[in-house]
Amino acid sequence: MNYSELSAAIQTYTENNFPTITLADSSTVSSTTQINRFIQQAEQRIYNSIQFPFLRKNVTGTITSGNKYLSCPDDYLSSFSLAIYSGSGPFTFLLNKDVNFIREAYPTPTDTGTPKYYALFGPTVASSIISNELSFILGPTPDATYSAELHYYYYPQSIVTATTTWLGDNFDTVLLYGSLVEAYTFMKGEPDMVALYDGKYKEALALAKRLGDGLERQDAYRSGQYRQAVT
Repeated sequence: MNYSELSAAIQTYTENNFPTITLADSSTVSSTTQINRFIQQAEQRIYNSIQFPFLRKNVTGTITSGNKYLSCPDDYLSSFSLAIYSGSGPFTFLLNKDVNFIREAYPTPTDTGTPKYYALFGPTVASSIISNELSFILGPTPDATYSAELHYYYYPQSIVTATTTWLGDNFDTVLLYGSLVEAYTFMKGEPDMVALYDGKYKEALALAKRLGDGLERQDAYRSGQYRQAVT
C-alpha cells in the first residue's frame, strides 16, 4: 500500500474527506495536512511498539585525540552499539554507562587512554546556541584518533514523504488501522467505532510484533521450527 492508496482508504473507511478547517486565527488546515498527521502519528506509535530490523541504522565517524565528545547523528533516538577501531580493526565495543559513572571513573579530563565506555551526554551548547541536539561522552578521553561505528534506532522516512515504505509494502494492515484510530479520535467518532478500529489495530500490531520481534530474530537452524501444540 503506497501513500495515495492509504490516504484514499482512510477517507473511504471513515466516509470523510476531511474538508479544510478554518481556525480561530483565520488560518486553515487542509485535508492533506489532517490525513498526513493521522498517518505520522500511527507510524510513531508502531515504531515505538516494535523493533523492526529496518529501524536500525549504521554510521561511521571519527573520534579525535583529546576530544571526549562524539556528536550523535541528527536522526538518532537510541543506541544498539558503539564500537571503535583503528585501521582494519579489530573492533572494540564500548560499554554504555551513565555520565556520572564516566565523570567519577575519569575525573581528570587530561587523563587519556583507549575509550572503554560511553554515555549519552546531551546537547552541545556554545553561547546559548545548540550545535548538536545530542552527543556522547567517552571515557577515558581518547589518546589517539579512532574510527567509530554506531548502530542506532531511528525513525525512517514517513510514507507521507517517501510515498512507499517497508511498512506500507509489507504490513499495511497495522499502518491502516493505526491511522484509522487516529482519524476517528480526531473526528470524535462513536465509541463503538473507535473501539472496533482500536481492536483491529491491536490485532494487526500483535501480528507485526510476531514478525519484527520474533521471526526476524531467529531461524530454524538455531531455534527450531515453530510447533503448534496439539491437544
